[in-house]
Amino acid sequence: MAIEVKIPPMGESISSGILAKWHIANGDVVKKDQALFELETDKITSEGTAEAAGKITLLVQPGTEVKIGATVATIDTAVTENASPAAPQPQPSTSTSAAGASPAVRRLAAETGIDPASIAGTGKAGRVTKGDMLAAEVGRAVPSASSAPAPAAPAPAPSAPAIENRESKIENRSAAAKQTRIKMSKLRQTIANRLVAAQHNAAMLTTFNEADMSAVMGLRAKYQDDFTKKHGVKLGFMSFFVKAVVNALKEVPGINAQIDGDTIIQNHYYDIGVAVSTDKGLMVPVIRDCDKKSMADIERDIADAAKRARDGKITLADLEGGVFTITNGGIFGSLLATPIINAPQSAILGMHAIKERPIALNGQVVIRPMMYLALSYDHRLVDGKESVTFLVSVKNSLEDPARLVLGA
Repeated sequence: MAIEVKIPPMGESISSGILAKWHIANGDVVKKDQALFELETDKITSEGTAEAAGKITLLVQPGTEVKIGATVATIDTAVTENASPAAPQPQPSTSTSAAGASPAVRRLAAETGIDPASIAGTGKAGRVTKGDMLAAEVGRAVPSASSAPAPAAPAPAPSAPAIENRESKIENRSAAAKQTRIKMSKLRQTIANRLVAAQHNAAMLTTFNEADMSAVMGLRAKYQDDFTKKHGVKLGFMSFFVKAVVNALKEVPGINAQIDGDTIIQNHYYDIGVAVSTDKGLMVPVIRDCDKKSMADIERDIADAAKRARDGKITLADLEGGVFTITNGGIFGSLLATPIINAPQSAILGMHAIKERPIALNGQVVIRPMMYLALSYDHRLVDGKESVTFLVSVKNSLEDPARLVLGA
């Protein structure tokens, strides 16, 4: 029996996506729940899995835009791994044959008549690259005097236009070897559009402060082993920041709001978005009810959301409904930056790298692990006093973590 592999529903606002790549080949025998393809939409990237085991027949090429509910493959459930395998097909003897080459190499082979098997590849495992083919084409077009065989009779000279066209073709291919053009994914396009829209539609301003991370680092060092044994997850910095933000949002509720036309929507819940860097772009999964969760719960939820985002298993529901966002450029070494608001939220907190710096403390110059904090906010809704009060509250909570326990 053959069953259809369809594009699953992704949410009411998503009607189509790009089938970015197949994880299996046509004719493979797949297992139930095995990942089959990667689907890119303007909001998320997710994987489609097999509903049953069997031999798969692919109906759609990678890079094709497909509608939700469209059939992209079929699975013959009568053929499983236990069935007698078909006779193996002969495979190319080397990785540099045209059959095993990339589409770009095969296209150049067809255009130029150069056999990739005749070229020493510089790619991984000796694979011939597009640059190798272009170099071979240029070398063939302009042979050295010592290697060129003497012609039996003089050939008619090519016309000037023919020479110009040939040289132009070679020049274009040589230039192409220096660049790679990749179409932007729908997710990357949406990220780009949202970032530009946020800057155009909000009166965005950033205020800065710095926090002495000695107390937080001391707590982590003191209780890390016990915390990990008890909860099965490490005590990171992010749970401190999430709790500090919740505390500050309660103190300055005007930041826990958003603009909808000529209306201000005041939020009374604390779902905090945590920015996660993935191969496909930045995603912001939302950690729900952070005011009601322990630090262990928050650390566990962040770790789980980050893993699912990087594995392409995040859902649209995981990204919706946040009231505030935290982004940590410090993990990449950023010392100071101005984050862009995650619309329609009214503010975002930027964390940065912790660096030991000399500071004045009680009349003495001491060395402390310091972090710059940046709060970008929508000045249409948030006044300077509110933004500074909020950031000072976050700073105080980090420098005296007992506030997070006492709610002070």
